[in-house]
Amino acid sequence: MDYNFYGAYVSKDIKPIIDIKINNPVDLYDVLSEIWCEYTCAPRLRFRWTKYNKTVGQCSITAFLVQDIFGGDVYGVEIGENTYHCFNKINGLVFDLTSEQFNEVLDYDNSTLQSRDTHFSKEEKYERYLYLKKKLNEYLEM
Repeated sequence: MDYNFYGAYVSKDIKPIIDIKINNPVDLYDVLSEIWCEYTCAPRLRFRWTKYNKTVGQCSITAFLVQDIFGGDVYGVEIGENTYHCFNKINGLVFDLTSEQFNEVLDYDNSTLQSRDTHFSKEEKYERYLYLKKKLNEYLEM
């Protein structure tokens, strides 16, 4: 399969820090592609979500789930006033499982460290994160 998310090929060497049936972020992308849905999409972007644009509105909850599994940090690129697109950086390797929602490559060098507490202070976002995590666990138990 051809992967088009940013950093797909550098992320293949990243291994999980927890015991999970996922080998690397590419494997996680495959599973999340089956799980991402309109409900996991940010409410303000749901009108853009389709099965052909699965990654839209999924960035922060996905990036923090990646952090749970692989460690590293979550960074954000400002894409609007006080609006950040989140991605992951682990051991200097940058990858973005949800980058396919954009028609251009983002400036990942011009980013800031993101706080889980800040993002999850929004109850709806925290609920979407928990839902995505639950669906991932259910999928892996199949």
